[in-house]
Amino acid sequence: MQFTHEREFTYSRAYRGPLRCVILDWAGTTMDFGCMAPAVVFRQVFEKAGVPISLEEARIPMGAHKRVHIGLICEIPSVRRRWVETHGTEPADDDVGRMFADFIPLQEACLSEYSQLIPGTLEVIDECRKRDYKIGSTSGYLPGMLAINQADAKKQGYIPDATFGAGDVKRGRPFPHMVLRNMLELDISPVQSVVKIDDTLTGIEEGLNAGSWAVGLAISGNEVGVQLDEWNAFPEEVKQKHRDRIYPTMYQRGAHYVIDSIADLVPCLDDIEARLRRGEKP
Repeated sequence: MQFTHEREFTYSRAYRGPLRCVILDWAGTTMDFGCMAPAVVFRQVFEKAGVPISLEEARIPMGAHKRVHIGLICEIPSVRRRWVETHGTEPADDDVGRMFADFIPLQEACLSEYSQLIPGTLEVIDECRKRDYKIGSTSGYLPGMLAINQADAKKQGYIPDATFGAGDVKRGRPFPHMVLRNMLELDISPVQSVVKIDDTLTGIEEGLNAGSWAVGLAISGNEVGVQLDEWNAFPEEVKQKHRDRIYPTMYQRGAHYVIDSIADLVPCLDDIEARLRRGEKP
């Protein structure tokens, strides 16, 4: 006789090992506090096309492949309306292509102006090295742009073990391809031993779609969008209003942890390690 309860339960295994890899974004996460470089250039490109955009509009799709980003800006209703008023037709793929062609040299020309590492980056990377974590990285930038970032970071002492940008995969964020390519390159398994850290909502989704842990950075990147000196000059009540706005948004998008910047990352890593030992999954 076969008892029916034998078919009413499923059994699964749980990874209880250590973290093995952190995968970090670039602009707004490890360098370029405020994620200024791309936002500035998106505005220049649209102004050249005769349809000026605000800094807020430029930032909405941040984290995506830059051609995709331009296309998504064109889909913002306020931008689309102004485009039609200016050109008499809705923006087409050819328009996106021309703006993207303009974007590339402008972005490469200004990246080093915004390449200062975000405070805490080197200290956190040093702690990760002590724990034998591999250091991966992803970006919405193309290879030529990333080469500039990497060279500037190396001068300041930051050298990740692997880097993949949107130009290195078939689909950029929010698809998980860049995270998975880092894992393949660094020989990392399982995905539960990986943490993705990003200042953009689509970068958080990138990690979640890969199946990893995800940490959102609320203050140092795109969501506030100001440089470090301006942030430091804000009164505390203004800083807290930004936190009150951004933290819930990142948690709602699925982040396991939300912190101000990379400087606050180590306690999150400690907590994830403890959760893994208990058999928890992302």
